[in-house]
Amino acid sequence: MTLPDRAAIEAMDAQDPLRHLRDAFILSPDEVYLDGNSLGVPTRAAQEELLRAARDEWGGELIRSWNSAGWFDLPIELGDRIGGLIGAAPGQVVVADTTSVNIYKALHAAMGLRPGRKTVVAESGSFPTDLYIAEGVVSTLPGARLQLEGVDGATIEDMLDADVAAVLVNHVNYKTGELRDMAALTARIHAAGAVAVWDLCHSAGALPVELDAAGADFAVGCTYKYLNGGPGSPAFVYAAHRHQGQARQPLSGWWGHARPFAFETGYEGDPGIRRFQCGTQPILSMRALKGALSIWDGVDMAVLRAKSLALTGLFIRLVEARCAGLGLELESPRDDAQRGSQVAFRHDHAWPVMQALIARGVIGDFRAPSTLRFGFAPLYLRHVDVLRAAETLEEVLKGESWTDPRFAARAAVT
Repeated sequence: MTLPDRAAIEAMDAQDPLRHLRDAFILSPDEVYLDGNSLGVPTRAAQEELLRAARDEWGGELIRSWNSAGWFDLPIELGDRIGGLIGAAPGQVVVADTTSVNIYKALHAAMGLRPGRKTVVAESGSFPTDLYIAEGVVSTLPGARLQLEGVDGATIEDMLDADVAAVLVNHVNYKTGELRDMAALTARIHAAGAVAVWDLCHSAGALPVELDAAGADFAVGCTYKYLNGGPGSPAFVYAAHRHQGQARQPLSGWWGHARPFAFETGYEGDPGIRRFQCGTQPILSMRALKGALSIWDGVDMAVLRAKSLALTGLFIRLVEARCAGLGLELESPRDDAQRGSQVAFRHDHAWPVMQALIARGVIGDFRAPSTLRFGFAPLYLRHVDVLRAAETLEEVLKGESWTDPRFAARAAVT
């Protein structure tokens, strides 16, 4: 297949229906940022919201802002906004805590819906925090056990027996970008009598998600990747309406109480999604997230997905053509239908190669032991950015600039 030249690639950008959104982000003109699947780029609106909340609300209204500025209801307001991006009707998503904490809540709630069943199934290739939290959950439940796809069975589908209570599964694999069929797998999980808990960290804001249509039970996700909420911005948790009356999450903090300001001695969970909150929420971070989410007004997720696939597909074609024989091996699915919004290549010297790329202004990331990972955020990336990234990767590999000793030192965060 003939590769497009620069003029053709520039024409792709000229025809991009999302191109106007790039100006809403704060981007360095000297860099190509391909790490939005780890930390998204700030928006001007997010910084303005953060300043307003700190200066006018906290600095002016002080404690009155819990009411006058709507701080108390912010977790629900933002939850419904995220719900619109992940196919969830209002009242099923709340912004709260971290992904790890929300996995703990959701898994416990799922196990509680299937008394008598003792097994949690997850992927051996899952993001580590999912596995660590799953280990913690089963350690608190007598007789419970964790079984892993790829270790205890070939596939999740093969492992669905009568003892499985909950399945914790990533919609998009954090390393390879492989995309699961949510509707099909959820149907299989339900047919086995189990509960589906989906991790959306690498799909929310990157591609269409249809939680309600797929029949999902619970879902969790972060907001600092494709949703651009900022470092450490709070996560979200989804609980389907049909479960909210019976689901019990174990972190029964006062914000999840039906009447938190009644200051009652005993705990009574809120009848709706508020019960998945725990303690006081980080309002300044939430206000930054509110600004970040405003950019999504009017974005067609089908158009977003089409651009994502165009960007990732172009990158694969350019890199494989320019870097043939230079030690790269595609780890991501080649089939569009099976790929999220990231591309991974394996290389024996992935760490120093990535450091050399970053030094030249192309920012991706490294995942142990040997993965070069590139995330493509369709709201602000251009096709010409993809071309520059592929050209720079070719330069680094052919010129072997990655062998410079300064690129060998490992940082604490990779």
